[in-house]
Amino acid sequence: MLICPQCKFENPNANKFCQNCGTSLTHHACHECGTEVPLHAQSCHNCGAECGTVWWAIVTKEEGGDWELGSWQDDQDDLPTLPLSTEYTLPLAARPVLKAGSYIDKEQRYQLLEPLAIFDDNAQRTEVGVRVLDCQPYQISPIGAILDNQNQGWLTVTGQEIDIPKLAKAYVQLQAKCQVEIPVIHDAWQEGNTQVLLIEDRSDWPLLIDLWKEETTSSLQILHWFYQMTQLWAVLEPVRCRQSLLELSNLRLDEDQTLALARLYRESDAEADDIAEDETLSLTEQPFSVKVLGEIWQELFRQSQRTQFGAVLQILEDLKLGKIQMIAQLRSRLEAIASDLETSAIPSFSPTAHQHPTAPTIIQLEDDPDEDSSGRSDDLPTIVLSMQLSSLEDVGCTDVGRQRQHNEDYFGIDTKIEKLELPRNRVYQARGLYILCDGMGGHAGGEIASELAVNTVKQYFQEFWQTNQRPTEANMREAVYLANQAIYQLNQQDARSGIGRMGTTLVILVIQDTEAVVAHVGDSRLYRLTRKRGLEQITVDHEVGQREIARGVEPSIAYARPDAYQLTQALGPRDESALDPDVEFFDINEDSLLILASDGLSDNDLLETHWKSHLLPLLSSGASLERGVNELIDVANQKNGHDNITAILVRAKVRPNMDNSGARG
Repeated sequence: MLICPQCKFENPNANKFCQNCGTSLTHHACHECGTEVPLHAQSCHNCGAECGTVWWAIVTKEEGGDWELGSWQDDQDDLPTLPLSTEYTLPLAARPVLKAGSYIDKEQRYQLLEPLAIFDDNAQRTEVGVRVLDCQPYQISPIGAILDNQNQGWLTVTGQEIDIPKLAKAYVQLQAKCQVEIPVIHDAWQEGNTQVLLIEDRSDWPLLIDLWKEETTSSLQILHWFYQMTQLWAVLEPVRCRQSLLELSNLRLDEDQTLALARLYRESDAEADDIAEDETLSLTEQPFSVKVLGEIWQELFRQSQRTQFGAVLQILEDLKLGKIQMIAQLRSRLEAIASDLETSAIPSFSPTAHQHPTAPTIIQLEDDPDEDSSGRSDDLPTIVLSMQLSSLEDVGCTDVGRQRQHNEDYFGIDTKIEKLELPRNRVYQARGLYILCDGMGGHAGGEIASELAVNTVKQYFQEFWQTNQRPTEANMREAVYLANQAIYQLNQQDARSGIGRMGTTLVILVIQDTEAVVAHVGDSRLYRLTRKRGLEQITVDHEVGQREIARGVEPSIAYARPDAYQLTQALGPRDESALDPDVEFFDINEDSLLILASDGLSDNDLLETHWKSHLLPLLSSGASLERGVNELIDVANQKNGHDNITAILVRAKVRPNMDNSGARG
C-alpha cells in the first residue's frame, strides 16, 4: 500500500494520487526550488539538488556459498539478461560487480547509487555497505508496519508470520528508546544466507574524532560525550550490540553535537552465548567488560593528539586496572568531574546571569526496574549539566478556513536575539514573545477583540523588558488583565450586551533563554514537542467539559453534555474579577518545538493524530518552519476547515553550557 505523505491515508499501490486528499503519489516538490520531481529521481532536474529518498544498505553474507540477491541486472550490452528470481544466483566467476543503477531487490525498488563490490563467495562472513535510492518511498515496508504496530520482530501478512534478520530486530527494539542515537531502520529481508538491511544514511554525518581534535572543544564537552557512551552502553547491552561503540568510524555527531551511531554492530554469537551461559563471571572476565570503554577513550585521545586531563586520566587508569567494574561506578566518577568543571566555569557576560542561571538538565537513562546487577539500577547516578540556548526560530500563519467569510484570529511575534562569539566562547541569548488570539463576536467584533488583545500584550512587554527582568506570574497576569480591560471598556463604550459583546481567547508564551512561561484564557492552546516525550498539551482548555472533569466527573460523562465545549473564560465580556488566567513555568532542557494553536487547528485531535508526520521532522534545524506551518494549515483545512486556523511554531535548540568550562587538555 502507498501511504500519502500529506494525510497518511492508505492507498492501493496502483494509485497515482491519494484518493483521500488528491496529493500526488508519483511526484514530490524539490525542497530547494519547488519543482515537481519524480519519486524515483535522485536529483532535481531543475536545480540539481538531491531530493530522492536515500538509505544505507548493509548487505551481509554468512557462511560459505554464493551471494543471493533478489534482483541482479547490469547495463553491459554483452551480458545476458538475468531473471529476477530469488532462487537464481550467478557463480562469482561469471558475475561482475553490481553497478550503479542495478537493484538489490527483486521488486526493483532499491537502486544502487554506487557500485556494490562482491567478495569471495567462500569467505566465512562478508559484509558490504552502499547507498541506495528508494524508488517507491511512499510504499510501506514490512519493518515500517512492525514499527507502526509496535511489534517487536514479527509481522503477520495474509496469515503468515514473516521473520526478519537478527540485526534488524535490534534496530526495531531500540527505535522507541533512541530516536537520535540509533539510525532509523526502513526495511530488511533475507534470501538464503544473504541479509539486507536498509537504515538511515548517516555517511555524511561528522565523525566524533574530527570535533574531538578541534582546539575549541572543551573538556566538559568531551566529558559529556563520555557520559553519552555510558548511556548507550546500557541500551546496547540487552541486544548484544556494544561493539557499536568500539568502532571510531561509527561514532558520529548530529547537528546539535549529540553522540550518535552510524549503524549497529552485533557482538559475535559465540561471544554472546559465552556471556549468557556464565552470568556469574565478573565484568572484567567477560569479553565485553566496561574497561573496553576506557580503551576506546584512550584511542580517541591518541588519534586526536589531545592531552588527557587529570581527572579523566585517573578514570582511564582505574578502568585499566579493573578498579571500575560497573557502569554505575563509571557514571558516578564522570558526574563528580562534571560538577568540579562546572563549579570553575566562567559566568556569562549577561548582567542578570547570576540572578537567573541557565536551566539544568538531568541526563539519566530510563532502565527497566527489574534489570539485573550488570551496572544498571533504578537509582543510577545522574550527571547535571546546565543548558544554554543555541538557536531560537519562529514562524506564524493564519488562515480563514473553508467555511468562514472573515478571519477573527490574530497573532503577534516579538523576538530579540543577542550573540557574543569569541574564539573560545560563544554566548547566545534570546527572548521571545508569542501571542495568539481567537476572537468572538462576529465581523468587526471578534476581529477587533483579538487584534486589540495582541497589541495590548505586546506593548506591555515592550515596556516591561526595558528593565531586563524575567516575567513573574504576577507580570503574566497583569498583561492578561490589561488586555481584558481594553476589550471590556470597548464593550461598555459601545453598549454591547449578551452575545453581542466581543471577546477573545488568549495564549501567551514568553521565552527568555532556556526559561519559558505560558498564560492562557479560553481554548487556544500551547503544545510542546520533544524527541523524548513526543507531543504534550501544556495548557488545559477553559471550557465546561474540563471544568466538570476537574470536579471529578468522568470525561465521557463530562463531554456528553451539550454545552461541554462552551467556554468558561474569555477576555472582554466581563471585568477582571471574573477572570482567572492559568500561568505555568517550564524549562527548555532539550530541543523543543512549541506550538501555539487556535481551535481551528487543534479540533478533532488533529495535532495528536498528525504530529509524527507534520511536527516531528521540524525539530531538525534543516527543516523549514515556514513550509512546515503552511503544510500544517493545509492539513487543518482538509481535516477541519470549519473555523479560522492559526498556528505559531517556535523551534528552540539547546546544548550543554560548556564553552567556558575548562581549558583544552
